[in-house]
Amino acid sequence: MTLHGTSSLPGVRDARREGHRAAGSPALGWLARAGLISRGVVYAVIGVLALGLALGKGGKATNQQGALRTIADGPFGKVLLVLLAVGLGGYALWRLVRAAVGHGREQVDDGTDRIAALASGIAYTILCVTAVKLLVGAATGSGTPKKATGGVLDWTGGPILVAAAGVILIGVAIYQAHKGVGQKFLEDAKTEQMSPRVEDLYTGLGVVGHVARGVVFALVGYGLIKAAIDYDPQKAVGLDGALRKLAHAPLGPVVLGIVAAGLVAFAAYSIADARYRRV
Repeated sequence: MTLHGTSSLPGVRDARREGHRAAGSPALGWLARAGLISRGVVYAVIGVLALGLALGKGGKATNQQGALRTIADGPFGKVLLVLLAVGLGGYALWRLVRAAVGHGREQVDDGTDRIAALASGIAYTILCVTAVKLLVGAATGSGTPKKATGGVLDWTGGPILVAAAGVILIGVAIYQAHKGVGQKFLEDAKTEQMSPRVEDLYTGLGVVGHVARGVVFALVGYGLIKAAIDYDPQKAVGLDGALRKLAHAPLGPVVLGIVAAGLVAFAAYSIADARYRRV
């Protein structure tokens, strides 16, 4: 009996066919755009709160989960959280489909794009689950990067795993900075539909926003590497911890204010991307 590759199995062929069909679905495109808006809202909350902290106006350093809690506690919190949960879930689904099949309705992805799509798809799936838990009143967990890192450090080979995670995040930071400074994000945008003024504004927001994200990812990655080298989970930080580190650095309020403004710029870019992104 001749053995065929798994790609020739009917179930695999059917799954692949459905994946390609989903990637070209207008509905998935709309979910992607709703997700880009939701991502922008989350980053706007993080950036505005960090900017308030830098200016001494009562802000705070928080991460994506903290931003969702802030929204949930505000006016019309439950309604906004429902919309965000749908958007975040749509964004996660879009990214995971792109990772699986390597294209959307308007664009083809290379290997790097697919890896980035997989990582963001997983991250935003977790964020969507957090939003749903907040809606139903379930505990969202009190785990912190320090606790998680402490647990992994105790594993056999744990320090290597923690250091590897840090190196990966440093790589993500470099990728974000390169994407911003090199204006690579314009390759994903329908610039032909923009007026010169809109394109200039969109480009400026994208450059500043991606570089700001690169800064905070680099700080998180550096913290993980330090935790692994020193065998000290207290060195590990999340996005909120990275912002607090900036606040306590030399010229801290100024540096934090610049990065916070960059995160607000990324939020505005993300919302504009909902209009112009090739999906």
